[in-house]
Amino acid sequence: MPATKRTDLAMEARELFQQSAKETTEIDGVIAREYRLHGCPVTRVEVKNEKGEQALGKPAGTYVTVETQGLMRHEDGAFKRSVQAVADELSPLLPVGGIYGVLLAGLGNRDITPDSVGPLAMRYSIVTRHLVDKMPEEFGHMRPVAAIAPGVLGTTGMESAEMIQGAIQHMRPGAVIIVDALTSRRLSRLCSTVQIADSGIVPGSGVGNARAALNKKTLGVPVISVGVPTVVDAVTLMSDLTEQAGLPEPDWSEIAKFSGGLMVTPKEIDTQVENLARVVGYALSIALHPEMSVEDVQGFLS
Repeated sequence: MPATKRTDLAMEARELFQQSAKETTEIDGVIAREYRLHGCPVTRVEVKNEKGEQALGKPAGTYVTVETQGLMRHEDGAFKRSVQAVADELSPLLPVGGIYGVLLAGLGNRDITPDSVGPLAMRYSIVTRHLVDKMPEEFGHMRPVAAIAPGVLGTTGMESAEMIQGAIQHMRPGAVIIVDALTSRRLSRLCSTVQIADSGIVPGSGVGNARAALNKKTLGVPVISVGVPTVVDAVTLMSDLTEQAGLPEPDWSEIAKFSGGLMVTPKEIDTQVENLARVVGYALSIALHPEMSVEDVQGFLS
């Protein structure tokens, strides 16, 4: 993948590799397919081995991208279809067997809009651990789910990984689901895409501020990440706009030296982040409680 083009999305890493190789054939160690689910375009990328990891710059695992442009176009039923598509793709990645507890973690700074999708998603997620514990007659059939929004190092003095590890030691869940903001290479995918992966996550890697990795190796339990791209690197954006306009490409590595690490986000970011956080929160709730519908989640949270 070209070093000047930043993206956290596996589907885009695959596109960039194929462009740099000037071919569209399958990549050794990578299996990809595209389809539609509940009217939403879905791209599934499976990184199978070390060759695939080197080609895409992603650890081995499954990466599913659900596109939700219908939500931005305010299409009838788009919210419900987006929620169901994300939930249906998330469910198969969950560990199998029994009703085990799950810890949800919404990463990011709630005071910076493009970085707030994680904490906001926790607001729209059903937490049940306390209900299952205190009222087993009414809620004993539900999966115990807890949620935290650990904040950022600059305001808490603690790494997110440290706080999540502490919660894991106390709760001992069967899995951790982490929600975070991502970067994309294209404006069209900002706040209209949800990526689900079973390989964990490195918070801040897309904006050049990588923190401690959060995966099964570091946390000791299966880790699923759910990410929403909310920003695009300025040099990456210029490169893609140049490509779309059919103009000759300059030396982007030289231009990057003068960009100052600028990141770009949509002008409607407040509304868009709120909408996608709601989609993610509802989808998490339905994936973890399959007997519930979108209407049930709405009623439970109201």
